[in-house]
Amino acid sequence: MSPSVANAPVSYGVFELTVGSDRYLAPAERVLEEVAAAGYGGIDLGPVGYLADTATISQRLARHGLSLSGAYIELAFHDPPRLEAAMPSLDRLLDTLDAAQPTASGPPARPTLAAATSPTHHARPGQAQADPSIGLDDAGWQAFGRGLELVVRRCRERGREPTFHHHAATYVEAPREIERLLALSDVGLCLDTGHLLVAGGDPLAALSRWADRINHVHLKDAAMSVMAEIVAAGASADQIWARSVFGPLGTGDLDLEGILRGLAAIGYQGWVVVEQDVLTDNWARFQEAVVDQRANRARLAELGW
Repeated sequence: MSPSVANAPVSYGVFELTVGSDRYLAPAERVLEEVAAAGYGGIDLGPVGYLADTATISQRLARHGLSLSGAYIELAFHDPPRLEAAMPSLDRLLDTLDAAQPTASGPPARPTLAAATSPTHHARPGQAQADPSIGLDDAGWQAFGRGLELVVRRCRERGREPTFHHHAATYVEAPREIERLLALSDVGLCLDTGHLLVAGGDPLAALSRWADRINHVHLKDAAMSVMAEIVAAGASADQIWARSVFGPLGTGDLDLEGILRGLAAIGYQGWVVVEQDVLTDNWARFQEAVVDQRANRARLAELGW
């Protein structure tokens, strides 16, 4: 089975930072139409309940010829009370994946786990690799490992093999933190090329180093000159999105062809989810996102994907 290419609501402005805000959020039906028309085979769930509820998601995806590629959730693994309080949200996510299963084709949809937002990482984005004082201490990592084990077990008991997404402004951002995570658990890794770049990592080196752990991929470009300006200004992680660090494929510093060759070289068989985090302030910006996602898919097709 060859790798399958998906898109995500975040590429159209719908994600955790925008739901509930006053930004323009396109109707789910319109996003599904655009994703299918652009030639993607799947879509990430986005915020639970956005695409559809459990009663209708199977039919809605089937109508557009799309499969579900994954579903993202941030959890406070290091904080037992907060983690326990969030378990019903995890179960709702897993319920949605189960409801979509009858129409699924291609690779399995992955529960995509991420750490909670970290105040120190948020205040100093992209600096945790060089500064070990940012983030969890040893006791925090031990608690993190116990919490992660609980969540991974819950996913597997539900018949879902999860993946872990390293993410800017969270407790697992920098390459050294990803290494600590992989040593703590046998969970698979969601390699996000854009988030790794802004954290000071090298996606090509990651493909080689973590090949046996990568079971999901988020393909994202990043403009590192803009990221450097954010760091130099002492700005928070909010500016990563406000200043559109994650642009269309081919406009940033990602070696796209190298990554695709690397995925082929390691025999990767999972979803490749194209993501371009955008803030859609109005209808016109949503239309720009539509154009970008068509171009992203066309670029991958030119490269044989």
